[in-house]
Amino acid sequence: MDKENILYLDLKDGRVTIEMYPEKAPNHVARIKELVKEGFYDGIVFHRVIDGFMAQTGDPTGTGMGGSGQNLDAEFNELPHKRGTVSMARAQHPDSADSQFFICFKDCNWLDGQYTVWGQVIDGMEHVDNIKKGAPYSGEVEDPDIIVKMIMASDEE
Repeated sequence: MDKENILYLDLKDGRVTIEMYPEKAPNHVARIKELVKEGFYDGIVFHRVIDGFMAQTGDPTGTGMGGSGQNLDAEFNELPHKRGTVSMARAQHPDSADSQFFICFKDCNWLDGQYTVWGQVIDGMEHVDNIKKGAPYSGEVEDPDIIVKMIMASDEE
């Protein structure tokens, strides 16, 4: 296992291990690594969580409208949106991804080719399943769960 491309996502119930795919989404993976090393994601809420669909995070404002301030060009690839897939959220424009991402609770093949897949949960998916769910359609979460910490496996002591 290449620790340079393994990310640990610590949630209230435990650690989630994500394998990143720099060969499929090199710019997205590089930017995620930068943000993780800066501690950008630590303490950020899961602002949109829809049961049976996905959990979205990565907005420092907690509203779904914020980001790190650096848009990324789309790197759509052939990887499917399946249970545990980690993919970039974006606005309508394909090149509007920034720091927000989502993790799929189940297969979501209608998203394939429209969002940049950059990782896959390889361990701890049960902790993702336990993220507090939001309203059925909007996914808006009252008193949402947070990312306790995100760290690169290579940086862990």
